Amino acid sequence: MKILISNDDGYQAPGIHALARVMSEFGEVTVVAPKYHQSAMSMAVDLGFKKLAFKELPEEGPGRWAYLDAAPASCVKFGLEYMYPNRDPDLVICGINHGTNAASAANYSATLGATMEGAINGIKSIGVSLCNFKPDADMSEVEKVLPPIIQKLLDLWPDNSYGLLYNINIPDLPADKIKGVRISRQGKAHWIKEFVSWDPETLNSYDHSLVTFGKKAEKPLEEGETAYLMVGEFVDDEPETSLADHRLNEEGWITITPNTIDRTEYGELKRLDMVF
Repeated sequence: MKILISNDDGYQAPGIHALARVMSEFGEVTVVAPKYHQSAMSMAVDLGFKKLAFKELPEEGPGRWAYLDAAPASCVKFGLEYMYPNRDPDLVICGINHGTNAASAANYSATLGATMEGAINGIKSIGVSLCNFKPDADMSEVEKVLPPIIQKLLDLWPDNSYGLLYNINIPDLPADKIKGVRISRQGKAHWIKEFVSWDPETLNSYDHSLVTFGKKAEKPLEEGETAYLMVGEFVDDEPETSLADHRLNEEGWITITPNTIDRTEYGELKRLDMVF
């Protein structure tokens, strides 16, 4: 099996190294990851005649490693174009993301954006996240529970599945404390109070352990500009009883949420077709 791996936390993140170790049990691993951290980029790509730096990383492993100074979806595009002459990996898998990609986080996630790039190209695609945002998150428990989940998904993958991808979220618990695996839907949530003024006092009030890997230098302000910091408070929009992914994660379950690149709302398509 030929396996293309990427992420949004950058090639230095512990999560992608853990994923490469897991997936080396399944076949031949190739990693093309962003040079720098690229969270919340969704499926953004690097248009506009940008110069994109690429570097092979022979000191990394297992498998063949490289970084591209680009968005995660661009990294998957590059991997398909240059690392596989026939554009033929059997699987694209992205992660292990440092932080949940359940509920509405999935809409912003560059981990899932890169995963969708695989699905658009007709390749089996999986995104994996651990519900721990810290750069030093312990991935050892994920390495224990993930292999049988991957194997089962590969064994059960449906035919004629163009556009299908799976979003796996794993609670930050010891393996023996995880309740099991549940198939879930994407939860409903949003964020409020998302911008605060950028100043040293404000910055010092936040947990800097959440500052992520390979951060690029801040650009100096131009005359007339005002700086803000994006933060936010999570608002859970689910009813009290729910089978949403983030609720099940909170209860100690691993969740698998089937996603698709097809954004059509078929119920509304049928309704509108009846009245137009």
